[in-house]
Amino acid sequence: MKKQIRIFIQLSLIISLAVFITACSSTETKTVRVAEVTRSIFYAPLYVAIEQGFFEEEDLEIKLTTTWGGDKTMTTLLADGADVALVGSETSIYVHAQGSKDSVINFAQLTQTDGTFLVAREEIADFSWDMLKDSEFLGQRKGGMPQMVGEYVLKQHGIDPFSDLNLIQNVDFANIPNAFLGGTGDFVQLFEPQASIFEQEGKGHIVASFGMESGKVPYTTFMSKTSYLDKESETVQKFTNAILKAQTWVQDKSAAEVAEVILPYFEDTSVELIETVVDRYKNQDSFATDPILDEDEWNNLKAIMGEAGELPSDVDHATLVNTDFAQKALENE
Repeated sequence: MKKQIRIFIQLSLIISLAVFITACSSTETKTVRVAEVTRSIFYAPLYVAIEQGFFEEEDLEIKLTTTWGGDKTMTTLLADGADVALVGSETSIYVHAQGSKDSVINFAQLTQTDGTFLVAREEIADFSWDMLKDSEFLGQRKGGMPQMVGEYVLKQHGIDPFSDLNLIQNVDFANIPNAFLGGTGDFVQLFEPQASIFEQEGKGHIVASFGMESGKVPYTTFMSKTSYLDKESETVQKFTNAILKAQTWVQDKSAAEVAEVILPYFEDTSVELIETVVDRYKNQDSFATDPILDEDEWNNLKAIMGEAGELPSDVDHATLVNTDFAQKALENE
C-alpha cells in the first residue's frame, strides 16, 4: 500500500512539473491587424514573413486586410479598424497637417523605390520620355505617391504633366487597369503584376520604370498611431523583427523561391509571372534591405511632394519617423 502511495505521489509530482514547465514556456500569441493599401507583388517581404512563419516565431498572428487606396487605408487606421497600416509615407504627413492629436508614425520601411511602370498601348522599340508629349496619359490618384512620383519623373525629363500632355487622374485606383483596357490613355502608370499581365496578353508594353527614375524613397512603410506604439511597443518590436527576417530572406533567395512562397496571395497569377515581377523588383532594389527609413529618403519624399504641390508642411524626419524598432531589430539579428 505504501509503495502504491509513493508511486502515486511521484506521478503527481511529474505531472505537476510538466504542467508548470508548459505554463512557463507558453507565450500568449498577439493578434496584429494589418491594413495593406493594395495587394501587390511589390509587398513580397510581408507575405514571406507570414508564410515562412517569421511572425509566428515572434508569437504574432497577422490578420491582413486589403483596403484598396491610401485614403481608405488611413481612414481604417485612424478609426481603429487596424493596428498597423502598410501605405505610402505621404499619408502620415497629410494626417499630421490636419492637426491630429494622435500622430501616425512610420516605424518600418518595406519598399524603397516607386513600384509602378509606364505601360504603352503600342509596342515601342526605342522609347524616349518625350514621346509622352501630346499623348493621353492615364495616371494615378491625385495626391497619392504613385501620381506624385509620376509627375516628378516627367518633370525630370522636361515634360510639364499639365500642359505637355493630357493627364487623366480622376479614375479610382482599382479601376485604372480596366479604364486602359477600355481605351482610355495612350500610356498608363501601373503596378505589378498588372503591368506584366498586360504585356503577357499583348494588351500593353512596359517601356519604363518609375522606380528606376525617381531614386530611393519611403514608398510604402508600416505605420501606427502614437498611442498604439506606446501601448504595444513590445508587439511593434516583434513585428519589426519579423519584417527584417523576411527582408533578409528575400535578399538571399532567388526570385523563383520568393515566387513559390507568395503564390497563395496571387491565385490568378502564374508562378512564372510572379517570378518575372519579383526579379524585376529585386534588380531595381525596390525591396528595402532593412526596416530603417533614413533621413535622406524622407527628404526625397518631401522633394517629390513639394514638386507636385502636395506638401502641406515641412515635417522633420524625427517628427513622424521612429527608427528605434528597426535599429533594435538589426542589433538583435
